[in-house]
Amino acid sequence: MSKQIALLRGINVSGTNKIPMARLREILTERGYANVVTYVASGNIVFDDPGTAPEKTAMSIELAISEEFGLQIPVIVRTRDEILELIESNPLPDATAEPAKFLAVFLSAVPRDTWFQTDDPEKYEPDQYVVGDRVVYVWCPNGLGRSKLAANFANKKLGFTATARNWNTVLKLRELTEEH
Repeated sequence: MSKQIALLRGINVSGTNKIPMARLREILTERGYANVVTYVASGNIVFDDPGTAPEKTAMSIELAISEEFGLQIPVIVRTRDEILELIESNPLPDATAEPAKFLAVFLSAVPRDTWFQTDDPEKYEPDQYVVGDRVVYVWCPNGLGRSKLAANFANKKLGFTATARNWNTVLKLRELTEEH
């Protein structure tokens, strides 16, 4: 059976939007999701593909979180194949040497006329970014905390949901889709 991966945006950060992973696994299992596994408390969930489109699965998980915790948490869902393609298509292979400084910024929609499509990437050097299919690959060799580029993906300039995972997490999510 194939897998889906749900990526929750902005949970368990600095004491806000608290969601216990054990309870989240229970809720999703109660709602018919099978073999639910979470990875770290930042909102990474792997489960058997329920046979619905990822966008519909995302809405279902958002509703479950809203009903259980009273929180409006954006959720992006990708299939196992989409995660594999994201890894295979990595346009910044040198960045994988520093996986904690290399991000996959998952996008809920295909970007159109966003700042990162129209801006000059050189203005962010030494940081680099490349726009992919509903993902932006971001490498911040001097660290994420000092990056003007990484901070831009955290603000509301996009007009749609974006949630970032470092490369270590992306690879772990791939691994989890193979284990369970």
